[in-house]
Amino acid sequence: MRVTKAKVAEHRRSILSSASRLFRERGFKDVGVAEIMQASGLTHGAFYGHFRSKADLADEACREACAEGLERWLKSASLGDILDRYLTPAHRDNPANGCALSAFGAEVARQSPDLQKSYAEGLNDFVEAIERHMDAETPEARRRQAMAVLTSMIGALTMARGVAAGDPELSAEILDSARRELRECFGI
Repeated sequence: MRVTKAKVAEHRRSILSSASRLFRERGFKDVGVAEIMQASGLTHGAFYGHFRSKADLADEACREACAEGLERWLKSASLGDILDRYLTPAHRDNPANGCALSAFGAEVARQSPDLQKSYAEGLNDFVEAIERHMDAETPEARRRQAMAVLTSMIGALTMARGVAAGDPELSAEILDSARRELRECFGI
């Protein structure tokens, strides 16, 4: 039985969505192709009709996750809105649907150059989204400010996740401190 082009596209979309969610939740190494396909509602054998390898899927899933996050940020009216949604316990506790930059950060260095390039492109897109909210006089200064804001946000979220189970109060303090200091530093 032949599958329509629309159905093939739907299956590919489902695989990417499942992979993106599972990779953000548990990392690239701890998620197998069989699990991704099961979460997609497809058989393991169907995988290679859509992707050359797990590394190929990881690269596309990274790009997909970054694009989804960026779309949400571009809809934000202000940097304050972004900070108030990003540096929260709800975001900390839901990596599967959260920021790809934070979820993939430590692992990307051990992945393929293609995935590292996709991550870098995503990071640059997020920096540009923040630059829109910066009021420095030169483009270079706006970029430096945006880079400082983004790396502070990612670092704070990553650290807060790292201690959430062991010291919930410290985790909450990290998020609150980062949000307050960024707002104060940039007059948000």
